[in-house]
Amino acid sequence: MSRRNSIAITNEQNKVDITAYTKKLIRTAISKTLKSEEFEGPAEVSVVITDNEHIHELNKEYRGVDRPTDVLSFPVISDDDSIGDVDYVTGRVVIGDIVISAERACEQAKEYGHSVDREIAFLSVHSTLHLLGYDHERSKEEEDYMNKKQEEILAGMGLTRK
Repeated sequence: MSRRNSIAITNEQNKVDITAYTKKLIRTAISKTLKSEEFEGPAEVSVVITDNEHIHELNKEYRGVDRPTDVLSFPVISDDDSIGDVDYVTGRVVIGDIVISAERACEQAKEYGHSVDREIAFLSVHSTLHLLGYDHERSKEEEDYMNKKQEEILAGMGLTRK
């Protein structure tokens, strides 16, 4: 059994160049978030990079939202309502799936005046916190916690707002 996280990344779009560095950035952001939250891991997370059209379809289907968003998180909840489900072959805890619109990430990076790398890392951290059960729409306290945690992790990666 491996004690390392497994973070599978699939690029299903062709509008934004997703490099090996981008994939490494996503893996690092997710791993640092899990470590920061003292996740007992190792974890298994699947990430799909898509475009605005596909994430729009997913938003309509799963959230009733008729527009593209930047990211979606699909946590795995066990029978006992805890986060994750153990894969008994690998020993990893499957915590969920993340879908990132690379197209929307580029738009937001430009809008917020920072790099696309920072935006994609931010979305990776943000969605991992959602996989771990946090929800900024549930309470102001959770929103504040997520904002603080996201900035701490990104600063630790050298990805500050500039």
